[in-house]
This record gives sequence, structure tokens and C-alpha cells, in this order.
Amino acid sequence: MKVARFVLKIVALALATAASVCCVIAYWDKISAFFAGIGARLESKKGCCGHSEFDDYADWE
Repeated sequence: MKVARFVLKIVALALATAASVCCVIAYWDKISAFFAGIGARLESKKGCCGHSEFDDYADWE
């Protein structure tokens, strides 16, 4: 009985892993868009440090 319970636990773990992989594959575009959005928000929060002090003189050429 202990062997059957152990085998069933391994089968359940394999099925749960397969389901997780399928969910990641199915929603890969949404997952990558989410992380890209986080990166864009972090870049926009930089604010004052994102530009050079010489950008103000770009129109003097």
C-alpha cells in the first residue's frame, strides 16, 4: 500500500508540473508583456537622472 501511495504522489507531482508548464506556455505573451511593462515603469520613474545636462543645448547647432 505504501508503494502505491508513493507512486500516486509521483504521478500527481508530474501532472501538476505538466499543468504548470502548459499554463506558462499558454500565457507566455501576457507574462512577457507584464515584465516589459514593469521595466518601462521603472525606466519612467528615473525622471531627473534619465537625461544629460547637455540636452538643453541641443538646439544651439
